[in-house]
Amino acid sequence: MKISRLRIYQVDLPLDKPYALCGGRLHYTALDSTIVVIETDQGLFGIGESCPWGASYLPAFALGVRAGLAELAPHLLGCNPLNLNAINQVMDQALPGHPYVKTAVDMACWDILGRHCNLPVHALLGGRLNTELILQSSIPTATPRQMVADMHLAHAEGYRTHSCKVGSGVPADLSRIQSLLAERVRGDHLTFDANRAWLPAQAVAVMNAVRDYEVHFEQPCETLEQCQHVRNLTRQPLILDECIHGASDLYRACALNTAQAIGLKIARVGGLTKARHLRDYCIQQGIQMNIEDVGGSQIADTAAMHLAMATPHHYLRASWNACRHHSIVTAQGGVQVSRGTARLDDTPGLGLTLCPDTLGDAVAMYE
Repeated sequence: MKISRLRIYQVDLPLDKPYALCGGRLHYTALDSTIVVIETDQGLFGIGESCPWGASYLPAFALGVRAGLAELAPHLLGCNPLNLNAINQVMDQALPGHPYVKTAVDMACWDILGRHCNLPVHALLGGRLNTELILQSSIPTATPRQMVADMHLAHAEGYRTHSCKVGSGVPADLSRIQSLLAERVRGDHLTFDANRAWLPAQAVAVMNAVRDYEVHFEQPCETLEQCQHVRNLTRQPLILDECIHGASDLYRACALNTAQAIGLKIARVGGLTKARHLRDYCIQQGIQMNIEDVGGSQIADTAAMHLAMATPHHYLRASWNACRHHSIVTAQGGVQVSRGTARLDDTPGLGLTLCPDTLGDAVAMYE
C-alpha cells in the first residue's frame, strides 16, 4: 500500500466565548484548524487534524502547519502508511522538529491502519481498557466571580474535574483560588493551571498559601528546572504540561521526581505514535496523565480519546475536549460526550465520517 494523495483543508473554529489563559495575558476568540486526508493506491483513506491554540500558546501556529505539510508531502508520497515508524522517520528526516505539523499525518495513518485491519484505533494502541473516560472542564482566566460561575456551569453539564486558569500574580490568583475552593461542589476536583506564567517565587508563595493538599497545580513556571525548584519547596501534586515536548523531557522529569502527572497533548509531541511511547513510559514510572490534544474539532478529540481508551484507568486523571468550546462539526462519529464523560464505539479506524459542507474545498493537494 502506498500514499497516493494528500488533501489539505483549512477550517475556522470560532470559540463560543472568548478564552483567556496565562493570567489573562493570552486571549483567543477563534482557532485555525488544518485537516489532512491521506489517500492510498488501494482506495483506503485516513483523516488527521492539527490545530494549535492560536499562535501564542506554544511554538506552533496554523500557517506553519500548512507550510510544513507542503514541505513533507513530496517525501510522503509513495510511502506505506501502515508502517507508522517509517512514516515518522521520513517526516523527522525531511523536517526536523515541528511536531505539530506531523501530528495530522501520523493521525491519518493510524486511521488508515485501523480501517485496513478492520479494528478501532484504540485496539491497535493497546486494546480497550475503559468503557468511558472522565473529562475535565477548562475554566478561562477571569474575575473570581466569573470563574466560579463557569465552574458551576461545567458542574451542571456533568463535569466533576475542573482545570482553572490562573497566573496573573500572587494576590489576584489567591483571590481566584480561594473563591473557587470555597464554592466548589463537594466531590469535585480542582486543578490550578498557570500555563507557565508564574516566576518560581510566585508559584511557591501561592501554592504554600493553599492548605488543600488534594488540589493539583499545573505547569507553574516556564522551564522544567524552574518547576523542579517549585517542586522542592511545595507539597501539592504537580502536573507538567507545556515543558514536556518529547521523550527526553519526560525522562528528565521522571528522574528528578518533578511531576506526579503530565498533560499529554497529542499535537505537542508529534502525533499518536510518539504519544503512545510517552504513555507507556508514564505507566512504567507511575505517572498519571491527562490525555488530550492542544485544540481542534471532533477529529483531534477523537484521536486523543482512542489513546486514553487504551490506557489503564489507574493512570488517567481526566481528558479535556476542545469541542466543548466551539460549535463547528467537521466529522460525524468518533467520540461521544455526555455528562462530563466520553465514549467510543468499535468502528474501524478513528470511526469518523467527514462533513464536506464544513470543510469546503481543499486549500492544497499533493499527488
